[in-house]
Amino acid sequence: MRFAITATDEFLGVFEAFVRAGWQPLKLFSGTAPGEANLQHSAIAFAERHHAAIQLSRMTEDDLRGLRDQKCDALIVASYKWKIPDWEPYLKYAVNFHPSPLPEGRGPRPAIQAILEKRNVWAVTCHRVTRRFDEGAILASEIFGLQSDECQESLDLKIQMAAKELARRIAGPFVDLWDHAKPQEKGSYWPGLKIEQHFIDFKKPVDGVMLRIRAFGPGQSLANINGGCFIVKRAVGWRAKHDLAPGVIAHTHHRTMVIAASDGYIAVLEIEGPLPFPPNCSPGGSIGG
Repeated sequence: MRFAITATDEFLGVFEAFVRAGWQPLKLFSGTAPGEANLQHSAIAFAERHHAAIQLSRMTEDDLRGLRDQKCDALIVASYKWKIPDWEPYLKYAVNFHPSPLPEGRGPRPAIQAILEKRNVWAVTCHRVTRRFDEGAILASEIFGLQSDECQESLDLKIQMAAKELARRIAGPFVDLWDHAKPQEKGSYWPGLKIEQHFIDFKKPVDGVMLRIRAFGPGQSLANINGGCFIVKRAVGWRAKHDLAPGVIAHTHHRTMVIAASDGYIAVLEIEGPLPFPPNCSPGGSIGG
């Protein structure tokens, strides 16, 4: 099977699984946010070793037409920041690896919501690419468990491993799985999150604050501290009685700040900032599409 793939390093395992199953890679489409080019180095190196073309700009219909001319059979969408053009006039197959147990969790960042909802089971799902996001018929899923203290970093790793295993399972019987793909039933769509949803609310109990910090992970948990906007990269919390208003700094030690929550303290161990306001912390923007 001749194929093209969209992938960054996060889903290199999917790329590797199809190649190991005997598929011939023709082209890698990749692309990351500005300043994150290092997140695609391994995928690019793998493509180069297998003599596949590499494109870092947005895929167009002309690119799909070129794949058709190369007798490409399938497009595998593992990770990609842009919408896939209409592929059906050019290719036989196109599938997407989505990090949720479809039809639940359609949308750009379902893993965050999975942690916030304290789900104990999650999945990666391979489905046909259609014009409606994440609604194509399902070929297969890889299910795995979540822990009570799950965080974004651990869930991201579980998703990567599940996607790799799912790719290994479907690469061989791909055509049969495609032919017998099951239409999705009514599910749920979780839209991209607004900037204000990334801000820590110190009026909440410690457990709720730490849950949100675990869900958003380093780099996406934001806090207003002493009038400045900060990225919270690492924090711990504990319950304790106090008379301080939530959000007040109770203690500092070098760059560490202990901040009052409603029923205890949040110790911000690693932060970045203060950031400009706007645009980085401007309410009304969005992260995750």
